[in-house]
Amino acid sequence: MIKFLKHKLEMCKAVAFVTYKEWSAYRSHSLVSAFVGPVYFMVQYFIWTAVYGGSGTLGGMELSQTIRYFGVTALIGYLTMDFADWNLQMLVRTGKFLTFTLRPMHHRFFALSQKIGHRVLGFFFEFLPCFLIFLFVFRIDIIPERLGWTVLSVALAFLMNFYVNYTIGMTAFYFVQANGIRIVYQLLGNIFSGALIPLSFFPGIIQRIMMFLPFQYTNYITAMVWTGSDSIGEMGLTVPQAVLCQALAVLFAAIVSEIVYRSSIKKFTAVGA
Repeated sequence: MIKFLKHKLEMCKAVAFVTYKEWSAYRSHSLVSAFVGPVYFMVQYFIWTAVYGGSGTLGGMELSQTIRYFGVTALIGYLTMDFADWNLQMLVRTGKFLTFTLRPMHHRFFALSQKIGHRVLGFFFEFLPCFLIFLFVFRIDIIPERLGWTVLSVALAFLMNFYVNYTIGMTAFYFVQANGIRIVYQLLGNIFSGALIPLSFFPGIIQRIMMFLPFQYTNYITAMVWTGSDSIGEMGLTVPQAVLCQALAVLFAAIVSEIVYRSSIKKFTAVGA
């Protein structure tokens, strides 16, 4: 088992390093995208300052907490960004996925390794510049309250984003194009992940329903853990409880991904190869 895991780790490192080197040729693009976060934050700042209009709290959050929340969500986006769905549907549509069926490596593991390499690059050229801008220019208290729990929650959000997107990408085995499903999921994700509005602003019944859907586990839970909230969501979860729910959701997403993969691969006809 140890030898097997070591071999897997070596393969992951190799693919991640190659991906890092490949995308580092476009690091200027990454540096430019690092300014998207601050622009997004400034827009949210003006919107929510107007929404609060001097009110003490909304949705159980003060204005300063809401402002900090959106700074954190921008940073989380840099760490968990994923395009496995687009990559997979492109490979299936062009027939190039055929080459991966002949390789001694599961394509999902290859895609995950690629994502790791890509986000390592994003950490240095997107996350860190944005983090420093928030900390020293905007003077936001952006330091995680519980570093260990935050790192774990970010890693789980990273995996949840990947598994869900990869599963969506696999719909291309049935429909050739997965763009329609991708767009619908992105729309719902922007609303119910907490990226546009903290979930604490939603009615209690909606928050309870979201516990059984993947959206909040890619953003909201991690943002609340990062900001050190003592009571997360309508159910008032503690940080350990919230991270446990996130871990269980990731495990479920991984199982669903494997089930869908085994079913989908039978539909692959290599059209276009």
